[in-house]
Amino acid sequence: MWSYWEREYLIGKPELTVIGSGIVGLNAALRYKTNHPKSTVTVIESGILPSGASTKNAGFACFGSTGELIADIEKSGSNVFEVVEKRWKGLQYLRELLGDETIEYQHTGGYELFREVDSENYSKCLDSIPFLNSELHKILGFKPFSEDREIINSSGFKGLIGAIRNNEEGLINTGKMMEALLNKCRDLDIKILNGIRVIGIEDHGNQVQVELNEGSFFTQRCLVATNGFAKKLIPDIEVNPARAQVLITEPIDNLRFKGCFHMDNGFYYFRNVGKRVLFGGGRNLAIEKETTDIIELNSMIQNELDSMLSSIILPHSEFKIDQRWAGIMGVGENKQPVVQKLSENIGCAVKLGGMGIAIGSLIGHEGADLFKLSE
Repeated sequence: MWSYWEREYLIGKPELTVIGSGIVGLNAALRYKTNHPKSTVTVIESGILPSGASTKNAGFACFGSTGELIADIEKSGSNVFEVVEKRWKGLQYLRELLGDETIEYQHTGGYELFREVDSENYSKCLDSIPFLNSELHKILGFKPFSEDREIINSSGFKGLIGAIRNNEEGLINTGKMMEALLNKCRDLDIKILNGIRVIGIEDHGNQVQVELNEGSFFTQRCLVATNGFAKKLIPDIEVNPARAQVLITEPIDNLRFKGCFHMDNGFYYFRNVGKRVLFGGGRNLAIEKETTDIIELNSMIQNELDSMLSSIILPHSEFKIDQRWAGIMGVGENKQPVVQKLSENIGCAVKLGGMGIAIGSLIGHEGADLFKLSE
C-alpha cells in the first residue's frame, strides 16, 4: 500500500520503465535518456543488486573462442558471424562509454586450452583457424586466432595438449563496470528502484500497467531486460535460464599466468584477478538441472571445478577457495539475441547467450531504440 507522496513523487508515471538493472537495462536507460533528455526514466530491479549475471560473471572482454564458434556454426550456420560483430561493437561501445581506466580493461589476449581428451576437437579447431580468421577479418578488420606453443609450459598447466591464442581478448573489472553504469544513470537523474519484483505487465493502448509485488503503477513504455528471467514476464519468449557456477581463490603467491582462458568450447573459463584465480563453468555436466533460474550451488559441478583447478590449472600450487557463487544467464537454440516489440508500448531485449559483457551494451541500445518519444 503506497501513500499519495510515494505514488505521485517516488514512483510517478515514467515515460520509460526498464525492468532489470543489469548491463542491458542500464544501457537502455542511458541510451533513451541521452536521446530524450527531458524524458523520465525508471529502472526497476527485484534484488538489492542486479539479479542476473551482470555482477556475477568472470569479467571477460571476449567474443568467442574457435571451439565455441565452430560449434555454433555447426548448429546455427553463418549468421553466427553477425552475432560476433554485435559482440565486438558492444565491447567497443562499453569501453568508450566508461573508459578503459574506469573498468580496469586489460588487453591481455585470451587462450583456448585443450585437454588430452580433446585431441579430435583440437585438430578441428586448428584446421578452422584460416577460415575463422578470414571471416572475422571481413567484419572486424583483424585476424585474431593463432596457435600458441608456449603458454602451457610457461603457465604451469598440466594435462593439456595445445592452445589457440586470441589476440583481441581482454579482462575487465565487473564490479567497477556496474558501479560506473549506475553512477552514469544517477548523473542523468534516471531513477533506480531496487527490491521491487514485477509480477506482470499489460499494455492498455495509451499506457502500460506494471504490476508489482506491492501495488502497481503506469508508464508510457516498458522494456523487459531481465535476460534469463524473461519467461517470468513473457512466457512464450524463446529464451531459457542457464545457471553458471563460479569460484575464486584466495591470493596465490607467484601465480604464473595472466589473462583469460577457455576450455571445452567455452563451457569452462578462468582468469587471474590480481593474484587470485577465478574459475567457472561446468554447466555441460548437468544441462537439464542447470536450466534453472534458482540461484544456488550445484555441489557436483563445484567439486569438478575444484578437481580441475588442482589437477590442470594449479597443479604445482597450494590454494584455498575464498568464495563460490552462481549467476543466471539467458540462452536459446541459437546465440541471436531477442530484441523486439511485444506490443505498441512493450518491448524486450534479452537472450545474451552467455556473452553479456560483450554484447550487453549494444543490445541495451537496440532495446531503447524500439521506442520513439512522442512529440
